[in-house]
Order: sequence, then C-alpha cells, then structure tokens
Amino acid sequence: MKRMLHTASLGCGLALTAGCATGQPNTFTFTADLPPDFAYVAAVYYVPAKGETCSVESRDNKAPVFNDKWRTEYKPDAEIAIRRTRNGCPLVIRRIKLEINATYGKTRRDFGGDTAVVAIRDELEEQYKGTFSEAGESTFYGQCQWLFRTMGVTRRIVKILDCKKTDALGEPGRGRPFSAYTLDQLPGKTVKMAIKLADEERPGWGDTWVKVPNGWKRCMGKGFEDQRAYCNGDYTDFSTFKMPDGRTCTIYPGCTE
Repeated sequence: MKRMLHTASLGCGLALTAGCATGQPNTFTFTADLPPDFAYVAAVYYVPAKGETCSVESRDNKAPVFNDKWRTEYKPDAEIAIRRTRNGCPLVIRRIKLEINATYGKTRRDFGGDTAVVAIRDELEEQYKGTFSEAGESTFYGQCQWLFRTMGVTRRIVKILDCKKTDALGEPGRGRPFSAYTLDQLPGKTVKMAIKLADEERPGWGDTWVKVPNGWKRCMGKGFEDQRAYCNGDYTDFSTFKMPDGRTCTIYPGCTE
C-alpha cells in the first residue's frame, strides 16, 4: 500500500458535509489492543454520499493508509475522517480494511498476517450495529492463533497467523474479526479492535505432526525431500527441523526433549 497522508481532507468547502453543518466532529479514532509483536495496518475506503450522483476515479480517491510502516513506525491510534470531498464530490467512509500482522523471528520473512474489517453504512438493523459505552468507546474482539509447519529440505519452522472473531468473553464467532457502524454513530467516538493470542499453537494441517506430552514431533515421511511428509500411519519415525533462530530441534516448541 502506498503511504498516504494520515489526515484526510474534511471536505467543508463548497459542499458542506453533515458533520460540518451540525458542528459534530468529522473524525473518529480507531485503535487496537494487540498482543506483543503485533501491529495493524488500516486502509480507509470512501464512496459518494447517499443521494449523490457524482463519481470519483480511483486515482483521485485513494485510500488513506495508517501504519503502512508497521515494523518501524507503528502507532496504535489513528484519527480517521468520516467525510471528505474529492473533485467536488462529497464522499463518506465505507469500510476500513485491516491487516493484522505479527512477527515471530528476527528476519523480515518471520511474520504472519490475517485480516479484519470495519464496515460503515448509512443505516443498519440494530442487531448488526456496534454499541458504544457512555465514554464513547466501542470494542470488537478476536483471537489469533499461530499455525506452524515446516518448509524446505532443512524443514525450517514457518508460521501462519489465523484470526477469528470472538465475543467479549472469548467465545468464537463466525469469520474474521468484524464490526459495523452507521455514519451517525462515529463522530468523536473511538472504535477499538481487541485481539488476544491463543495459548497454544497447532500444526498448519493434519497428519504431519504427532502430539507428545511435552510438545509436537515432526513425522519423517519419505525423507527430507518430501515437503509435505505425511505420517501415513508411521508415528515412530520422526525428523529434526530448524527453528527460526537456526537451532536444530526434535520437538516443538521446546526444541529438546
């Protein structure tokens, strides 16, 4: 994503926005409560306001991006414009596309990511609308889990990040972390994404690792050239593998038995 200015045009020129006309703030805050070594990237998309017949080409309506340099310049709070004007066309926020990124090693390849979405509409049925506290904060929840696998002839550990929607108590829901709001809910408010990390990791797919009392062992398969190396009923012949830090190990995650 190209880096864009973090404060979008408020569009209070010839075409007055509802926020400007009523004196309400034209921004809200998006923030996140994430585990260590996690960061989010947010791309904010706008469409013509309801009732408008104008249109704007994509090149003139590029999505502002927050935390595109998440490895080095991460900031949890983003001030997001609700309405803006491009080429004389009044626009309103439509969705926030979120990347949830997390690192697990020292090199740039040692990271995993998944997605989340915040949707904004003119109207929503009450059951689909996010709710705000008296302090003006709304929180939606999710849980991410590391899925581990091996890659290459050295069977180097790599990880996949898998994130799911949950309720406030951690009970799983359907799909990725998600919430939705109406335009009139947002002025001056704060929307927070709260993500927890699952206590345990699990294999990326079945019949490749064997659970033992103190971790997981990697099935040998047909040999180190066998990239998938399914167990296929052989639960006694195991291979070594390499951790992201270069150690050669026999059991995951503890390395040595």
